[in-house]
Amino acid sequence: MLIEIIKAILFGIVEGITEWLPVSSTGHLILLDEFVTLNVGANWGAEFKDEYMEMFQVVIQLGAILAVLVTYWRKLIPTGFKSDSKTWRLWSKILVASLPAAFAGIVLDKIIESISGRDIDGWLYNAYVVAAALIIYGVLFILIERSRKGSVPRIGDTDSISYTTAFLIGIFQMLAIIPGTSRSGSTILGAMLLGLSRGAAAEFSFFMAIPAMLGAGGLKMLGFFDYVINEAITVPVGAWVVLAVACAVAFAVSMIAIKFLTDFVKKHTFSAFGVYRIILGAAVLIYFAVK
Repeated sequence: MLIEIIKAILFGIVEGITEWLPVSSTGHLILLDEFVTLNVGANWGAEFKDEYMEMFQVVIQLGAILAVLVTYWRKLIPTGFKSDSKTWRLWSKILVASLPAAFAGIVLDKIIESISGRDIDGWLYNAYVVAAALIIYGVLFILIERSRKGSVPRIGDTDSISYTTAFLIGIFQMLAIIPGTSRSGSTILGAMLLGLSRGAAAEFSFFMAIPAMLGAGGLKMLGFFDYVINEAITVPVGAWVVLAVACAVAFAVSMIAIKFLTDFVKKHTFSAFGVYRIILGAAVLIYFAVK
């Protein structure tokens, strides 16, 4: 069990770092899963493993969400209705920005599954799609940063974001339904194209993650419970211990990653992340092509 806890710590570290940096947590977790295989009980059959890992890789994001709430609690935790009108306005913009992704993740996903027999993940969740998304968005980061060189952002802080702009950023978040795109990457790119400064784009991307991850984590957990109940499977205690450890580590590492990114964008562009994405995408493509 100690070995599995060490593996869970590794998954938590990778999630905590890559969830907030625009480099695709999915791409990194796919690679990590190739080399580090969890094994948490006697029921660890092929089907159970697939169901558990699909849930695990989404639910560990809940630890990362907690890091956003702790880091920005003054902005995000209201203490009243009248005294915290700015906080409630921010939350209303976050919810408006979340509507497109909610539609894509719930309604569109169900429509596609009813027509084709497979949900969006079933069609898109493979190494080649992830590699392509990593490379394409890496190139876009570099091109957009070059096009913005010397320009002054229209929107310098999250308080200045309009509801229309918030909704448009939410449309960019819909693109994250494609594995490898990176939720933070798509929202930051979209926000910058809409005139936000790097700092405001990164911060609003953090805030948008809260409803997105809560929704995704809740749906995956419910889907996993539905599976184990229908199959009459007893989930090993070790599986829950491993999940809890990964969430805790993701929280701790996320605190560091969020601070790093907010400090980084004050002095640097996102071009370095673009280069990293291209290199990682090529590595994923080569690895799975020759595997």
